[in-house]
Amino acid sequence: MDPTLFWYALAAVLVLVGLAGVILPALPGLPLVFVGMLVAAWAGDFQRIGAVPLVLLGLLTLLSVVADFVATAAGAKRVGAGPLAVWGAALGTFAGIFFGPLGLLAGPFLGALLGELWHTRALRRATHVGLATWLGLLLGTVLKLALAFAMVGLFILAWFF
Repeated sequence: MDPTLFWYALAAVLVLVGLAGVILPALPGLPLVFVGMLVAAWAGDFQRIGAVPLVLLGLLTLLSVVADFVATAAGAKRVGAGPLAVWGAALGTFAGIFFGPLGLLAGPFLGALLGELWHTRALRRATHVGLATWLGLLLGTVLKLALAFAMVGLFILAWFF
């Protein structure tokens, strides 16, 4: 087997797993996409993908990490969520994986709600915090999806042109 083919296959797997990680919370989505693209560029001796596209892809990856933290924190902070609500949302998102799409949608909300309820013992406030935290996570996911499409598009353009 040609070693270059192995590296391209590995790059494709990293990109696909990274794209899944944009939605699944246990995986570092766009950083994996970037590493996969970097491996593909390296496998081709940087002939098709040079420094400029790689720097742009790296900046988009960095932007995705910042956007993820800012969106989640903004949703939580806007309503004064405590740290238990943020941790609860993260754990709820992870637990939601095991319950399919409905679990991925409900998990962060329930986790934030339970975390805030544990902290404040006020159901109305906890519900408000849960919803705001969930909306922040949803916004972060939408931003990451947009950045993922931008990264894949940039990579394809650089590869063929």
